[in-house]
Amino acid sequence: MIEKMKVVHIVAAQTQKTELLDALRALGIVHFAEKADADQTYLERFAALSRLITVLEEQGGSEVEAETLDDDQFKVLFDKLNACLERKKALEAERAAAVSACDTLAGWGSFSPAEIKELKAQGFELHFCRVDKKLLASLEADKEVRFLRLAPVGKQQTVAILGALPASCAAGEFIPPEKSLDEYRQEIADCERGLSECGAQLKAAAKHLPSFREQLLKTQNDADYSSVRNTSESGDGLVWLTGYLPVNEAERFKAAAAKERWAWAMDDPAADDDKVPTKIKYTRVTRLIAPVFDILGTVPGYREYDISFWFLGFFTLFFAMIIGDAGYGCLFLLTAAALTVKSKKPSDAVQLLWVLSIATIVWGAMTGTWFGLEGAMDVPLLRSLVVPTFANYPEYFNVTTTQQQNSVMKFCFILGTVQLSLACVMNIRRKTREKDLSWVADLGWLCAICALYFVVLYLVIGEQVNLTPIAAVVLLGFVLVVCFGGMSPDKTFAQGLKAGLGNAFTVFLNTISAFGNIMSYIRLFAVGMASLAIAQSFNNMALGFKGPLVVVGILIMLVGHGLNIVMGLLSVVVHGVRLNLLEFSGQLGMEWTGTAYAPFKKLDKIRK
Repeated sequence: MIEKMKVVHIVAAQTQKTELLDALRALGIVHFAEKADADQTYLERFAALSRLITVLEEQGGSEVEAETLDDDQFKVLFDKLNACLERKKALEAERAAAVSACDTLAGWGSFSPAEIKELKAQGFELHFCRVDKKLLASLEADKEVRFLRLAPVGKQQTVAILGALPASCAAGEFIPPEKSLDEYRQEIADCERGLSECGAQLKAAAKHLPSFREQLLKTQNDADYSSVRNTSESGDGLVWLTGYLPVNEAERFKAAAAKERWAWAMDDPAADDDKVPTKIKYTRVTRLIAPVFDILGTVPGYREYDISFWFLGFFTLFFAMIIGDAGYGCLFLLTAAALTVKSKKPSDAVQLLWVLSIATIVWGAMTGTWFGLEGAMDVPLLRSLVVPTFANYPEYFNVTTTQQQNSVMKFCFILGTVQLSLACVMNIRRKTREKDLSWVADLGWLCAICALYFVVLYLVIGEQVNLTPIAAVVLLGFVLVVCFGGMSPDKTFAQGLKAGLGNAFTVFLNTISAFGNIMSYIRLFAVGMASLAIAQSFNNMALGFKGPLVVVGILIMLVGHGLNIVMGLLSVVVHGVRLNLLEFSGQLGMEWTGTAYAPFKKLDKIRK
């Protein structure tokens, strides 16, 4: 559930500003929505530390440090490594320039630019040019031009012209660099030596990676503190702040305010306040889906729904249907078991993997899919677990391929209809409590979605249905949505009706979209079938290798099934998550524009 919030205004004497901030951070329950920027010093230090940590991690830094550096020791190392990175950057740029110069000079051979300058000082002006055959012939015909033919550079002829450069040769003139080819090569060697020294210095410093992370956390806390300090407003000898806190923390705040002698005012957030943070209170079950939300970075708005329970349920089923193979589910189960043994206390992510693994095994067993092997159906136990109409090898159960495919597609459409209808029911329940008459429009959507389900069956599966009553129900739903879609508690019936009629064409388009939403659940069937086809293809390829080449066949199976698992996991993100975040959430009217509750407190780990 999404916890209720209170908006709180805190006032203290200007002279007590530091004490106020320290006490609020120690309390750790007040969220400040619009914080000012932190002091530039902390931001620059945080960026520098982050950069160094990334570099040290690339060096294979240790997670355990023999001796933690104190602030003075760390400052010495920090300055030294920053200088090292600057030197490394300069050396890389110098080496790149020298390599480019070498590439340019390589065709001209090794010569001394100093000797060319010396000749120029003595009155011998030389110009080096690339010329084609036509230009070379014109130079040979011109008695006033003195030149020497040089070795070709690539496929072009080259000449050294003594004296003024003819206009016809200006475009192909080669300007000698400041250094010779040998000097540039020596410069490259010197740069590489310097880069090697920098690399050794960074590798040696990598053992202090824990100290760098500790300093990064400290800097982040200092930056947060300065941000809240800069956010506070003051005047007439007072300082004040406005923030948010959960309702169940109100009494703790009041006790702290009384102890610190703050003046304060607390109220419910205004209806149009869009800065209220969202704090989701997970149950032991719903917290399993929290890692997925963290990865996606999605937060519902304060006035939206907490769909974590429904998301977990449908996501688990979608995951099982998309992966679709009980053999893969067993691999996931073994991974979950290994992670559980290793960590002793499994994280939410590991517990979620347990759930997803078991669901995948159940669905794979129901469809008779074990690493895509048809031979699994020769095992009586595995065959007895199959639901015949869902079997991926229907010939073993006297079921036609068409019947099997239609059954799975119908199940997908039922899932879509149930999930979208659930969204309508949730909207109706919420709006009736709020005395919002637009709940009738959601009832209209519920009628339309249920009727459109039969239209989908008629068009996709070819199931015979009476379209006349179905069309009537869709029309009824359309009328209800048009007439009541604009209603709200702050409008009269006439105003709501006028607003709804004005959106009639949009409702028409949304009705077509609702049909498409139900249809989109067929992706569960399509992706599952594609995964099975890929597994079967690799199996057939592997079984073609006999005798000593059986090792090649095993390698093909390992690589093929590994690739198929990776593609399946990507499909879960693309399709399984989409059905929850777009189709289901869209029917609920959710926009996922919330701000996560992040109270002002001293952090014990780095916030990403």
